[in-house]
Amino acid sequence: MPEPTEFDHRRFRNALGCFGTGVTIVTTLDADGAPVGLTANSFTSVSLDPELLLVCLNRQSKSLPVFEAAETFAVNVLHVEQKELAQLFAMAAADRFRDTIWESGSTGAPIITGSLASFECSTYAEYDGGDHLIMVGRVVDVRFDDESDPLLYYRGAYRELHLD
Repeated sequence: MPEPTEFDHRRFRNALGCFGTGVTIVTTLDADGAPVGLTANSFTSVSLDPELLLVCLNRQSKSLPVFEAAETFAVNVLHVEQKELAQLFAMAAADRFRDTIWESGSTGAPIITGSLASFECSTYAEYDGGDHLIMVGRVVDVRFDDESDPLLYYRGAYRELHLD
């Protein structure tokens, strides 16, 4: 067996950046009913039957305890015109929802108005994922816009994909 070497985390991160992803804002409500959200690009479907998806949330996020306690949450997939919203929810802003237009979904979870797609979920399971929390949600409602173009994240920057 080869001797372990020091791992180059920057190189690993750069290699991961070669995989283009969509951009989401994951939302929920805190114990007082106030909306909470953060930008995440680690999102994928898990199962079609039952309908499950997962998101990975950074353990350093100040809002992580709210998500860990949440019974419901929503994953809002952003379209190309929502880049500024993605940047806002990626920062440690005091009130990300102050100027954000949203509505309560059927579960009560905040739905970002104008999102490309929104998945409302009940919390199905949570797993340790190293420096991230892996949240699995059972999808209970969906909305989507099949006219808009997605916002993408590739090699450390937001990108556009225009469909003809």
